[in-house]
Amino acid sequence: MKSTENTNKNLITALYCRLSQEDERLGESLSIENQRLMLQKYAEEHRFPNIRFYVDDGFSGADFNRPDFKRLMTDVECGKVGIVIVKDQSRLGRDYLQTGMLMEITFPQYDVRFIAVGDGVDSAKGVSDFSGIKNYFNDFYARDTSRKIRAVQRAKGERGERVSSATPYGYMRNPDNKKELIPDPETAPIVKRIFEMCANGMGVGKICDKLSEEQVVSPSVYAFKTTGSKSGQPDLTRPYHWAQTTVRKMLENREYVGDTVNFKTYSKSNKLKKRLKNDPENILIFENTHEAIVDRKTFDLVQKHYEGRRRPDKHGETDKYAGYLFCGDCGKRLYLHRAKENVFACAGHKKRTTDCTMHYIRESVLDQIVLHNLKTVTAYAREQPEEFYAMATQNGEAEAKKFYKTAEREKAQIEKRIKELDNIIRCLYEDRVCGRLSPERYDVMSGGYEQEQAELRQELKSITERIDQMDMREMCIWGFMDKAKSYIEMPKLTPELLRVFIRRIEVYEKFEKYSRTCGNPIIIHYAFQLPEQNGMPALEQVMRPIQQTA
Repeated sequence: MKSTENTNKNLITALYCRLSQEDERLGESLSIENQRLMLQKYAEEHRFPNIRFYVDDGFSGADFNRPDFKRLMTDVECGKVGIVIVKDQSRLGRDYLQTGMLMEITFPQYDVRFIAVGDGVDSAKGVSDFSGIKNYFNDFYARDTSRKIRAVQRAKGERGERVSSATPYGYMRNPDNKKELIPDPETAPIVKRIFEMCANGMGVGKICDKLSEEQVVSPSVYAFKTTGSKSGQPDLTRPYHWAQTTVRKMLENREYVGDTVNFKTYSKSNKLKKRLKNDPENILIFENTHEAIVDRKTFDLVQKHYEGRRRPDKHGETDKYAGYLFCGDCGKRLYLHRAKENVFACAGHKKRTTDCTMHYIRESVLDQIVLHNLKTVTAYAREQPEEFYAMATQNGEAEAKKFYKTAEREKAQIEKRIKELDNIIRCLYEDRVCGRLSPERYDVMSGGYEQEQAELRQELKSITERIDQMDMREMCIWGFMDKAKSYIEMPKLTPELLRVFIRRIEVYEKFEKYSRTCGNPIIIHYAFQLPEQNGMPALEQVMRPIQQTA
């Protein structure tokens, strides 16, 4: 075997430099330039031949997946390296197991002389007893630093600050405040369009094809061209290629509605770099922290669609009823089964998770029923708005005005009484402190007033919620009537019509099972009906639609 004092002029003297972001904060002494000068001076003084630098700038010592370190080890394993010189052992790495393995097994195995200048280590002079201890303390430093950084990130995340360093496609950093996201004028319209296409029933594959056909630059290539980032592994040979996983992740990203979502992933330790998905209860969501690109209604509609989605068909279309169609008896979804004629069936019956029946209904029949009913209801809203409003509110405009007047009067009286009770309790406390009222008497009287105050606050909350519900219902009804004026022609049922007008469709089992003439009872809940109003008379019963048959 050759001597460890390897001075073969054909072999490389490798000068390895490494600097992490944490090390950079410690000062100039650890800078890459300082390490270069120090190692070069040392190599020249000792007349080591064939000097070559290997530099990893911005890489943690706990991670051995570093570009130039891997290049160095490849050269070592090929027998090209005779000497490896570092500033100190921590530059080689901060994992004491792997660093010790390199120093005591790998380098001797390939007859490589190892020198750590600052630590006084030279394998040609024998292995120091303190090298293992120094490796352990370097490892401890990395763990301690990781723990402190995690604590800082945790505190920032719990305050609602964004902890992710990545900028979502469609956003850019605010030049005046780097912590704030603002819509990118070039890419934000693309994100908005992707959501709209999905909300209108277009499948992810078809969305990708559409964007590629229009030569819209993919997010990874756009990031590379604007920031130089290669984190998305941009394929510059196919700049307009959109991957389905990219679009799917965008469609479920809550940051597009203006929310900050922290701690979606985590790592088990500083040595395991793989990010794992966090449990939903550990994810923190802060709403309305930055400007939204997509409105919440569209975003919720897309999530609702994908909750009940099926695979796209050969044309790239997904089930337009996904997220809308439910079994009226067990509450499970009705899923589409594609055959010669598409049919829907109850998921509870199919998967045997409930004792429900099949609820078989053909898609063509369901389209006919829903479209006819939708035309009837929208025509009624356009042509007889006053009667429609009265029916939708269940009590008419006069009753609604009466409720508002009574509710506001009661709300004012309760708020006035709550303030009076605050003054009474404060006066009682002063009498208690001054000795004019005994402690026992104070406890009895204040307890009674506080009980009355608690009951009034509960009553006030109930009235406020009722007023808010009435306001929301008003908005939904007038919004429905305005949209009814815009959609006069409805040649066929489309995902857009479902999105605009319908909230939920319930299909019940036939009164005569397996009958070819008896239809499935169907209840349609329209967009102007709030979820709390599920018990109101079904609108299609008032409209008297055509005979429903399956």
